[in-house]
Amino acid sequence: MAGNSFGTIFKLTTFGESHGEAIGGIVDGCPSGLEIKESFIQSELDKRRPGQSALVSQRKENDKVHFISGIYEGKTTGTPIAFIIYNTNKKSDDYAHLKDIFRPSHADYTYFEKYGICDFRGGGRASARETACRVVGGAIAKLLLRKYKIKIHAYVSCVGNIELLTDYKKLNIENTFKNPVHCPDIKTAAEIEKCIKKIKKQGDTVGGKVSCFITNMPVGLGEPVFDKLHADLGKAMLSINAAKGFEYGSGFSASSMLGSIHNDIFIAEKNKKIRTKTNFSGGIQGGISNGEDIFFNVAFKPVASIMQEQQSVNKKAEIVKFKIKGRHDPCVVPRAVVIVEAMAALVIVDHLLRAQTINL
Repeated sequence: MAGNSFGTIFKLTTFGESHGEAIGGIVDGCPSGLEIKESFIQSELDKRRPGQSALVSQRKENDKVHFISGIYEGKTTGTPIAFIIYNTNKKSDDYAHLKDIFRPSHADYTYFEKYGICDFRGGGRASARETACRVVGGAIAKLLLRKYKIKIHAYVSCVGNIELLTDYKKLNIENTFKNPVHCPDIKTAAEIEKCIKKIKKQGDTVGGKVSCFITNMPVGLGEPVFDKLHADLGKAMLSINAAKGFEYGSGFSASSMLGSIHNDIFIAEKNKKIRTKTNFSGGIQGGISNGEDIFFNVAFKPVASIMQEQQSVNKKAEIVKFKIKGRHDPCVVPRAVVIVEAMAALVIVDHLLRAQTINL
Protein backbone atom coordinates (compact mmCIF):
# COMPACT_ATOMS: atom_id res chain seq x y z
CA MET A 1 0.00 0.00 0.00
CA ALA A 2 1.50 3.30 -1.12
CA GLY A 3 0.46 6.82 -0.17
CA ASN A 4 1.18 6.79 3.56
CA SER A 5 3.41 9.88 3.52
CA PHE A 6 2.59 13.57 3.11
CA GLY A 7 4.97 16.44 2.41
CA THR A 8 8.15 17.12 0.45
CA ILE A 9 10.70 18.33 3.02
CA PHE A 10 8.65 18.35 6.23
CA LYS A 11 7.20 14.88 5.75
CA LEU A 12 4.71 12.92 7.87
CA THR A 13 4.39 9.15 7.47
CA THR A 14 1.65 7.39 9.45
CA PHE A 15 1.02 3.74 10.30
CA GLY A 16 -1.51 1.58 12.11
CA GLU A 17 -5.15 0.55 12.02
CA SER A 18 -8.22 1.43 14.03
CA HIS A 19 -8.26 -1.89 15.91
CA GLY A 20 -4.57 -2.77 15.75
CA GLU A 21 -2.21 -2.51 18.71
CA ALA A 22 -1.35 1.10 18.00
CA ILE A 23 -1.20 3.92 15.50
CA GLY A 24 1.74 6.25 15.04
CA GLY A 25 4.00 8.11 12.71
CA ILE A 26 7.35 9.56 11.76
CA VAL A 27 7.98 13.25 11.12
CA ASP A 28 11.04 13.68 8.92
CA GLY A 29 12.67 16.95 7.89
CA CYS A 30 11.94 18.93 11.05
CA PRO A 31 14.81 21.36 11.75
CA SER A 32 16.89 20.81 14.88
CA GLY A 33 16.59 23.05 17.91
CA LEU A 34 12.80 23.37 17.94
CA GLU A 35 11.43 23.30 21.48
CA ILE A 36 8.80 20.57 21.72
CA LYS A 37 6.03 21.21 24.21
CA GLU A 38 4.44 17.82 24.73
CA SER A 39 1.62 19.38 26.79
CA PHE A 40 0.62 21.46 23.74
CA ILE A 41 0.71 18.44 21.44
CA GLN A 42 -1.42 16.47 23.89
CA SER A 43 -3.91 19.34 24.15
CA GLU A 44 -4.26 19.27 20.35
CA LEU A 45 -4.95 15.53 20.46
CA ASP A 46 -7.56 16.08 23.15
CA LYS A 47 -9.53 18.29 20.76
CA ARG A 48 -9.89 15.33 18.36
CA ARG A 49 -10.21 12.60 20.98
CA PRO A 50 -13.35 10.41 20.89
CA GLY A 51 -15.64 10.23 23.92
CA GLN A 52 -15.22 13.91 24.85
CA SER A 53 -18.97 14.63 24.62
CA ALA A 54 -22.31 12.95 23.92
CA LEU A 55 -22.13 14.29 20.35
CA VAL A 56 -19.21 12.13 19.22
CA SER A 57 -18.11 8.49 19.21
CA GLN A 58 -18.09 7.05 22.74
CA ARG A 59 -14.91 5.07 22.16
CA LYS A 60 -12.85 5.87 25.27
CA GLU A 61 -9.31 6.48 24.09
CA ASN A 62 -6.88 8.64 26.05
CA ASP A 63 -4.81 9.15 22.89
CA LYS A 64 -1.65 9.57 24.92
CA VAL A 65 1.26 10.21 22.56
CA HIS A 66 4.65 8.62 23.27
CA PHE A 67 7.72 10.03 21.51
CA ILE A 68 10.37 7.44 20.67
CA SER A 69 13.07 9.37 18.82
CA GLY A 70 14.12 12.73 17.41
CA ILE A 71 13.76 14.72 20.65
CA TYR A 72 16.50 15.25 23.25
CA GLU A 73 16.20 17.43 26.34
CA GLY A 74 12.96 18.88 25.01
CA LYS A 75 14.28 19.93 21.60
CA THR A 76 14.33 18.38 18.16
CA THR A 77 17.63 16.87 17.05
CA GLY A 78 17.01 17.10 13.30
CA THR A 79 16.60 13.32 13.06
CA PRO A 80 13.26 11.58 12.38
CA ILE A 81 10.70 12.13 15.15
CA ALA A 82 8.91 8.84 15.82
CA PHE A 83 5.81 8.60 17.98
CA ILE A 84 3.18 6.03 18.91
CA ILE A 85 -0.38 6.13 20.29
CA TYR A 86 -1.66 2.85 21.72
CA ASN A 87 -5.22 1.68 21.07
CA THR A 88 -6.62 0.91 24.51
CA ASN A 89 -10.39 0.64 24.00
CA LYS A 90 -10.94 -1.69 21.05
CA LYS A 91 -14.25 -3.53 20.73
CA SER A 92 -13.62 -5.56 17.60
CA ASP A 93 -16.52 -7.94 18.31
CA ASP A 94 -18.90 -5.11 17.42
CA TYR A 95 -17.85 -5.64 13.80
CA ALA A 96 -17.85 -9.46 13.64
CA HIS A 97 -21.24 -9.60 11.87
CA LEU A 98 -19.88 -7.31 9.12
CA LYS A 99 -16.93 -9.53 8.19
CA ASP A 100 -18.31 -10.47 4.76
CA ILE A 101 -20.53 -7.45 4.09
CA PHE A 102 -19.63 -4.41 1.99
CA ARG A 103 -21.01 -1.48 3.99
CA PRO A 104 -22.54 1.32 1.88
CA SER A 105 -20.20 4.29 1.28
CA HIS A 106 -17.35 2.64 3.21
CA ALA A 107 -13.97 1.53 1.86
CA ASP A 108 -14.75 -2.19 2.29
CA TYR A 109 -15.49 -2.98 -1.36
CA THR A 110 -12.72 -0.88 -2.92
CA TYR A 111 -10.12 -2.20 -0.45
CA PHE A 112 -11.21 -5.79 -1.11
CA GLU A 113 -11.02 -5.36 -4.87
CA LYS A 114 -7.64 -3.58 -4.73
CA TYR A 115 -5.85 -5.59 -2.03
CA GLY A 116 -7.83 -8.83 -1.82
CA ILE A 117 -8.48 -8.19 1.85
CA CYS A 118 -10.17 -5.55 3.99
CA ASP A 119 -10.02 -4.94 7.72
CA PHE A 120 -13.68 -4.81 8.74
CA ARG A 121 -12.82 -3.86 12.35
CA GLY A 122 -13.63 -0.19 12.39
CA GLY A 123 -12.40 0.32 8.85
CA GLY A 124 -8.79 -0.63 9.57
CA ARG A 125 -6.43 1.71 7.76
CA ALA A 126 -9.39 3.62 6.28
CA SER A 127 -10.58 4.59 9.76
CA ALA A 128 -10.56 8.23 10.82
CA ARG A 129 -8.55 7.05 13.84
CA GLU A 130 -5.48 7.48 11.61
CA THR A 131 -6.03 11.25 11.73
CA ALA A 132 -4.76 11.35 15.32
CA CYS A 133 -1.29 10.90 13.81
CA ARG A 134 -1.89 13.89 11.57
CA VAL A 135 -2.78 15.97 14.62
CA VAL A 136 0.57 15.10 16.22
CA GLY A 137 2.49 16.01 13.05
CA GLY A 138 0.43 19.17 12.66
CA ALA A 139 1.05 20.17 16.29
CA ILE A 140 4.81 19.98 15.70
CA ALA A 141 4.33 22.08 12.56
CA LYS A 142 2.33 24.63 14.57
CA LEU A 143 5.20 24.97 17.04
CA LEU A 144 7.44 25.76 14.08
CA LEU A 145 4.96 28.30 12.71
CA ARG A 146 5.01 30.17 16.02
CA LYS A 147 8.51 31.35 15.07
CA TYR A 148 6.88 33.33 12.26
CA LYS A 149 3.74 34.32 14.19
CA ILE A 150 1.70 32.45 11.57
CA LYS A 151 -1.60 31.36 13.10
CA ILE A 152 -4.14 28.84 11.86
CA HIS A 153 -7.73 28.83 13.09
CA ALA A 154 -10.47 26.45 11.98
CA TYR A 155 -14.04 26.15 13.20
CA VAL A 156 -17.37 24.51 12.40
CA SER A 157 -19.32 26.87 10.16
CA CYS A 158 -22.13 24.58 9.02
CA VAL A 159 -24.01 21.44 10.04
CA GLY A 160 -26.94 20.33 7.92
CA ASN A 161 -28.93 23.43 6.98
CA ILE A 162 -27.57 25.49 9.89
CA GLU A 163 -24.83 27.80 8.59
CA LEU A 164 -22.71 30.52 10.18
CA LEU A 165 -22.31 33.25 7.56
CA THR A 166 -20.48 35.82 9.74
CA ASP A 167 -17.12 36.97 8.35
CA TYR A 168 -14.32 35.19 10.19
CA LYS A 169 -12.76 38.55 11.09
CA LYS A 170 -15.82 39.41 13.16
CA LEU A 171 -15.89 36.16 15.14
CA ASN A 172 -14.53 35.66 18.65
CA ILE A 173 -12.39 32.74 17.56
CA GLU A 174 -11.36 32.03 21.16
CA ASN A 175 -14.85 30.57 21.72
CA THR A 176 -14.29 27.76 19.21
CA PHE A 177 -13.25 25.04 21.63
CA LYS A 178 -15.45 26.23 24.50
CA ASN A 179 -18.42 24.20 23.28
CA PRO A 180 -18.78 20.58 22.08
CA VAL A 181 -19.50 21.47 18.44
CA HIS A 182 -16.43 23.72 18.06
CA CYS A 183 -18.28 26.71 16.61
CA PRO A 184 -17.16 30.21 17.75
CA ASP A 185 -20.65 31.74 17.56
CA ILE A 186 -22.51 30.76 20.73
CA LYS A 187 -26.02 31.03 19.26
CA THR A 188 -25.13 29.00 16.17
CA ALA A 189 -23.30 26.45 18.32
CA ALA A 190 -26.45 25.86 20.37
CA GLU A 191 -28.52 25.33 17.21
CA ILE A 192 -25.94 22.91 15.80
CA GLU A 193 -25.79 20.94 19.04
CA LYS A 194 -29.58 20.59 19.03
CA CYS A 195 -29.48 19.45 15.39
CA ILE A 196 -26.82 16.77 16.00
CA LYS A 197 -28.66 15.41 19.05
CA LYS A 198 -31.87 15.12 17.01
CA ILE A 199 -30.12 13.34 14.14
CA LYS A 200 -28.35 10.97 16.53
CA LYS A 201 -31.64 10.04 18.19
CA GLN A 202 -32.95 9.07 14.74
CA GLY A 203 -29.99 6.72 14.26
CA ASP A 204 -28.82 8.86 11.36
CA THR A 205 -25.88 11.15 10.59
CA VAL A 206 -25.41 14.64 9.15
CA GLY A 207 -22.66 16.46 7.24
CA GLY A 208 -21.25 19.96 7.52
CA LYS A 209 -18.41 22.36 6.82
CA VAL A 210 -15.21 23.42 8.53
CA SER A 211 -13.89 26.89 7.72
CA CYS A 212 -10.25 27.86 8.24
CA PHE A 213 -8.15 31.01 8.01
CA ILE A 214 -4.41 31.57 8.24
CA THR A 215 -3.00 34.93 9.34
CA ASN A 216 0.42 36.64 9.20
CA MET A 217 1.29 34.85 5.99
CA PRO A 218 4.51 35.85 4.23
CA VAL A 219 4.57 36.58 0.49
CA GLY A 220 6.07 33.94 -1.78
CA LEU A 221 5.05 30.50 -0.52
CA GLY A 222 4.01 28.03 -3.20
CA GLU A 223 5.20 27.08 -6.67
CA PRO A 224 3.43 28.32 -9.81
CA VAL A 225 2.71 25.06 -11.68
CA PHE A 226 1.95 21.68 -10.08
CA ASP A 227 2.85 22.63 -6.50
CA LYS A 228 0.55 25.63 -6.19
CA LEU A 229 -0.08 26.46 -2.54
CA HIS A 230 -3.85 26.14 -2.89
CA ALA A 231 -3.42 22.84 -4.77
CA ASP A 232 -1.39 21.40 -1.88
CA LEU A 233 -3.94 22.70 0.61
CA GLY A 234 -6.69 21.10 -1.46
CA LYS A 235 -4.89 17.74 -1.52
CA ALA A 236 -4.31 17.96 2.24
CA MET A 237 -7.95 18.66 3.02
CA LEU A 238 -9.38 16.12 0.59
CA SER A 239 -7.15 13.44 2.11
CA ILE A 240 -9.10 13.76 5.38
CA ASN A 241 -11.72 11.07 5.94
CA ALA A 242 -15.25 12.07 4.81
CA ALA A 243 -14.06 15.27 3.05
CA LYS A 244 -16.09 15.89 -0.11
CA GLY A 245 -15.17 19.40 -1.21
CA PHE A 246 -12.60 22.19 -0.91
CA GLU A 247 -12.86 25.86 -1.88
CA TYR A 248 -10.56 28.78 -1.10
CA GLY A 249 -11.11 32.50 -1.35
CA SER A 250 -14.29 33.24 -3.30
CA GLY A 251 -14.51 29.55 -4.17
CA PHE A 252 -17.45 28.37 -6.23
CA SER A 253 -19.19 31.74 -5.92
CA ALA A 254 -16.52 33.15 -8.29
CA SER A 255 -18.21 31.29 -11.16
CA SER A 256 -21.13 33.74 -11.07
CA MET A 257 -19.11 36.95 -10.58
CA LEU A 258 -17.77 39.54 -13.02
CA GLY A 259 -14.06 40.11 -13.35
CA SER A 260 -14.53 43.80 -12.64
CA ILE A 261 -15.86 42.88 -9.20
CA HIS A 262 -13.73 39.82 -8.50
CA ASN A 263 -10.34 41.40 -9.22
CA ASP A 264 -8.38 42.21 -6.04
CA ILE A 265 -7.12 45.75 -6.58
CA PHE A 266 -3.59 46.43 -5.30
CA ILE A 267 -3.03 49.32 -2.92
CA ALA A 268 0.10 50.72 -1.25
CA GLU A 269 0.14 51.56 2.45
CA LYS A 270 2.11 54.47 3.93
CA ASN A 271 5.02 52.16 4.69
CA LYS A 272 5.08 51.18 0.98
CA LYS A 273 3.75 47.72 1.79
CA ILE A 274 1.60 46.40 -1.05
CA ARG A 275 -1.79 44.96 -0.09
CA THR A 276 -5.02 44.10 -1.86
CA LYS A 277 -8.22 46.08 -1.34
CA THR A 278 -10.32 42.89 -1.37
CA ASN A 279 -9.34 39.27 -0.90
CA PHE A 280 -11.39 37.16 -3.29
CA SER A 281 -8.09 35.41 -4.08
CA GLY A 282 -8.03 33.96 -0.57
CA GLY A 283 -4.44 35.04 -0.03
CA ILE A 284 -3.08 33.09 -3.00
CA GLN A 285 -2.45 34.33 -6.55
CA GLY A 286 -0.77 32.27 -9.26
CA GLY A 287 -0.38 29.48 -6.71
CA ILE A 288 1.79 31.74 -4.50
CA SER A 289 0.86 33.43 -1.22
CA ASN A 290 0.46 37.21 -1.52
CA GLY A 291 0.63 38.08 2.18
CA GLU A 292 -3.12 38.39 2.74
CA ASP A 293 -5.05 35.97 4.95
CA ILE A 294 -5.60 32.55 3.45
CA PHE A 295 -9.12 31.28 4.02
CA PHE A 296 -10.94 28.19 2.81
CA ASN A 297 -13.84 25.81 3.47
CA VAL A 298 -13.90 22.02 3.64
CA ALA A 299 -17.16 20.14 3.15
CA PHE A 300 -17.70 16.82 4.96
CA LYS A 301 -20.29 14.20 4.11
CA PRO A 302 -22.59 12.53 6.64
CA VAL A 303 -20.76 9.68 8.42
CA ALA A 304 -21.42 6.45 6.50
CA SER A 305 -22.00 4.36 9.65
CA ILE A 306 -25.66 4.93 10.45
CA MET A 307 -27.53 3.11 13.21
CA GLN A 308 -30.39 1.97 10.96
CA GLU A 309 -31.06 -1.23 9.06
CA GLN A 310 -29.56 -1.09 5.57
CA GLN A 311 -29.32 -3.26 2.49
CA SER A 312 -26.08 -4.20 0.78
CA VAL A 313 -24.27 -7.19 -0.73
CA ASN A 314 -21.73 -9.62 0.72
CA LYS A 315 -18.57 -11.07 -0.79
CA LYS A 316 -20.67 -13.68 -2.60
CA ALA A 317 -22.66 -10.87 -4.27
CA GLU A 318 -25.76 -11.86 -2.29
CA ILE A 319 -28.27 -9.24 -1.14
CA VAL A 320 -28.19 -8.90 2.65
CA LYS A 321 -29.73 -6.71 5.30
CA PHE A 322 -27.73 -5.60 8.31
CA LYS A 323 -27.49 -3.05 11.10
CA ILE A 324 -24.25 -1.48 12.25
CA LYS A 325 -23.28 -1.76 15.90
CA GLY A 326 -20.54 0.01 17.82
CA ARG A 327 -19.56 3.60 18.54
CA HIS A 328 -19.79 6.15 15.75
CA ASP A 329 -19.99 9.91 15.27
CA PRO A 330 -23.40 11.28 14.24
CA CYS A 331 -21.48 14.23 12.74
CA VAL A 332 -17.77 14.28 11.96
CA VAL A 333 -17.18 18.04 11.72
CA PRO A 334 -16.61 18.91 15.42
CA ARG A 335 -13.66 16.50 15.62
CA ALA A 336 -12.45 17.47 12.14
CA VAL A 337 -11.65 21.07 13.15
CA VAL A 338 -8.25 20.32 14.67
CA ILE A 339 -7.47 17.89 11.82
CA VAL A 340 -8.05 20.65 9.26
CA GLU A 341 -5.72 22.92 11.25
CA ALA A 342 -3.09 20.17 11.42
CA MET A 343 -3.11 19.48 7.69
CA ALA A 344 -2.94 23.23 6.93
CA ALA A 345 0.05 23.55 9.27
CA LEU A 346 1.84 20.66 7.53
CA VAL A 347 1.38 22.34 4.14
CA ILE A 348 2.52 25.80 5.26
CA VAL A 349 5.60 24.51 7.10
CA ASP A 350 6.58 22.34 4.15
CA HIS A 351 6.43 25.35 1.82
CA LEU A 352 8.34 27.49 4.30
CA LEU A 353 11.12 24.91 4.29
CA ARG A 354 11.03 24.73 0.51
CA ALA A 355 11.55 28.49 0.47
CA GLN A 356 14.47 27.97 2.89
CA THR A 357 13.24 30.66 5.27
CA ILE A 358 13.49 28.66 8.50
CA ASN A 359 16.08 30.06 10.90
CA LEU A 360 15.47 29.00 14.50
